[in-house]
Amino acid sequence: MKTSELSAVRWRKSSHSGPTGGDCVEVARSPSGVAVRDSKHPGVSRLALSRAVFGELVRELRRPVR
Repeated sequence: MKTSELSAVRWRKSSHSGPTGGDCVEVARSPSGVAVRDSKHPGVSRLALSRAVFGELVRELRRPVR
């Protein structure tokens, strides 16, 4: 994912983020995949994933902990 793609994306905050501004994750769709960032530090680091890899990440996070 190119940096120029990230300047035009619309970031969405996780529905699990609290109203106090605590640990918040934001995601954005782009033509080449999905970007993830920390809402407290939006310009510091971003993780760029393909749609397939992001789907695997979400499926893994939804699995019950044993």
